[in-house]
Amino acid sequence: MNDQVPALELRHVSHSYGARQALDDVSFSVAPGGFCVLLGLNGAGKSTMFSLVTRLFALHKGEIRLLGRDLGKESGAALAELGVVFQSRTLDLDLSVAQNYFYHAALHGIGRAESKKRTAELLEAVGLADRAKDKVRNLSGGQMRRVEIARALLHRPRLLVLDEPTVGLDIGARADILKLVRELVAREGLSVLWATHLTDEIEPEDSVVVLHKGKLRAEGKAADLLARTGASDMRGAFVALIGDDARGAA
Repeated sequence: MNDQVPALELRHVSHSYGARQALDDVSFSVAPGGFCVLLGLNGAGKSTMFSLVTRLFALHKGEIRLLGRDLGKESGAALAELGVVFQSRTLDLDLSVAQNYFYHAALHGIGRAESKKRTAELLEAVGLADRAKDKVRNLSGGQMRRVEIARALLHRPRLLVLDEPTVGLDIGARADILKLVRELVAREGLSVLWATHLTDEIEPEDSVVVLHKGKLRAEGKAADLLARTGASDMRGAFVALIGDDARGAA
């Protein structure tokens, strides 16, 4: 497939819950091999967007394409290229790390031998090679997140989407998870959509999509948004783009 095709593209996507408009005509794209931050406060529409991208919700208005494939028309092929880390933990706490991986692999049609090989490789990559037999409930919050990220890569997707992956973690664990994902982008050429409300997780070279109350407020490189708003940091740029609502953000 053409490397210039966006890893993810939303075209005029809207979604409502009854009378409440959660997303209103949102369009943006994630470049292949890039790290894109979806920045928005709680209630901005980030989780709704993730539910549409992952097909938990049906899309009724607009178009979503994953690596050039229309999610509505080629959902199976499109979702095969997608790895997901949800905000809420989705691991089975009473199973071992390896058992969680084997179950996930089976859902993707990956055989036992190949699953075992990939599990070992991924746990090594996230620094948890010695925890494969441990029950998930015995891991720390940061370790669980590492396990979830590695599990999301088990079927070798080309796009990884993470919905507030550092929520509930201490500052050290947050930094470790962010560093891990950035290294995956650099090493594997993975495309990433990282949703957060924390401006300190953004670096100047990142692409940033600012979402507020269901509307797209800005899209561009973080450095360009700083220049556009005249702010000295991303928190200031965020405030300038969405108003006083942003003053509670980090």
